[in-house]
Amino acid sequence: MSIEEEPTDAHEQPAAERLRRLCRLIGEPAFTASDYRVGRVTHIVLLRFAAAVPAAERAGAVQAFLSLKDDCQRQGVPYIRSIEHGTQQSGEDATGGFEHAFIMTFASEGDRNYYVGEPLVNDPACHDLAHHAFKAMIGAKLAPGGVVVFDYYSAELA
Repeated sequence: MSIEEEPTDAHEQPAAERLRRLCRLIGEPAFTASDYRVGRVTHIVLLRFAAAVPAAERAGAVQAFLSLKDDCQRQGVPYIRSIEHGTQQSGEDATGGFEHAFIMTFASEGDRNYYVGEPLVNDPACHDLAHHAFKAMIGAKLAPGGVVVFDYYSAELA
C-alpha cells in the first residue's frame, strides 16, 4: 500500500491508529523527518493537576512546559515554532476541570511526530528526549485523566 492510499478523512480511521500504521509503513526515520508533510501543525494540550500538587509545583511544571520551546532541539536547533499558555477563564461551565491550555505549532508533521515520540515512535534516535523526560516528570503531577491532546493541520500538508 502506498502512502497516497492512506485514508485522509479523520472519520475513516482514528488518528492514532492511522498514524501508527503510517509510521510502520514508511519507517520511523521518514515519519519523524523535518521535511515530512511540511505545513503548520497545531498541537493543543489541556492539563488538570492532581489536587495534592502545591501551587509552586504547578507553576514549575508550567514553566518547564514553556521551556520546551528552547529545550526541544534537532541537531542543536529548536524546532517548536511557538508555544502559548493560558489558564481556564471560561464561564461556560464545560471545562472538565482542565486548568491549563498550551497551544504549540510545528512546521511539519515530521517535527510534531519527532516531538510526540512514544507511543507513536519507539526508537530514541527518532524522538525528542527532552520532551520524553518532561512527560515522565509531569505525569506524576496530573490527576487521573488529567491530559487531553488534540492536533490539527492548519493548511494542506505536502
